[in-house]
Amino acid sequence: MKASVRLALIQPWRHRALIMALVQRDLAGRYRGSLLGLLWPVLTPVLMLAVYTLVFGVVFKARWPQADQAGGLGQFALMLMAGLLVHGLLAETLVKAPTTIVNQPNYVKKVVFPLETLAWVDLLVALVHMVAGLTLLVVVNGFWGAGFAWAQLALPVILLPYAVLLLGLSWTLAAFGVYLRDLGQAVAPLTTVAMFLAPVFYARQTLPEPLASWLVINPVTVVVEQTRDAVFAGLWPDWGLWAGYAGAALLVHVLGLSLFVMLKRGFADVV
Repeated sequence: MKASVRLALIQPWRHRALIMALVQRDLAGRYRGSLLGLLWPVLTPVLMLAVYTLVFGVVFKARWPQADQAGGLGQFALMLMAGLLVHGLLAETLVKAPTTIVNQPNYVKKVVFPLETLAWVDLLVALVHMVAGLTLLVVVNGFWGAGFAWAQLALPVILLPYAVLLLGLSWTLAAFGVYLRDLGQAVAPLTTVAMFLAPVFYARQTLPEPLASWLVINPVTVVVEQTRDAVFAGLWPDWGLWAGYAGAALLVHVLGLSLFVMLKRGFADVV
């Protein structure tokens, strides 16, 4: 088992050409025939931002303390977009995970294929969309919001353990999804719950202390807050908190991969 896990850990590098080819095929297939093509990864978060800003910023008049001091509704919208982008990476990656193997029976039965790489493909496709939206956010905030800051260079470091965590969760869901087909129906509402139980639409400090502390358990919370701190306040990450999150993410990553390697032996009998 340990040898199989070690082999799976180095597979992304060994099969990097295959992974990139599958990512390009997924993106090309998704936008093939559309008039706007690859502009959709930018337009989609903007459209969602407009809807959520109208609902939470205008109707419910939600605000962050920082946004009240300068920027008003415009700054609120940008901070809301940061939260939506971080959560969107989780949602897009995990919603597809339970059916990743089930939807590719040929890879399981007819060819010798490194099935672990499929989780990488889903994550990288989601990352393309997030990076497009995050780049737009940083540029707009730089010129019309809080401005540019050196701390924004830490965004890839902030997102790294998040990606590691999502890979572990993806492998877990993909493995169980082969045997438990109802799992695919349950993940989408659970990602919605994760969105509302994270400081995506509100600031955590506005909640009562006991509840605010529990929100840290949500894997989205730390990433959302550190992303906002870097983009809008020019603050470098809390490295102690980052290290704790990274350690937990690495543990989930290894456990998820180990579970996938163990359960994939029976995929061909079930798919």
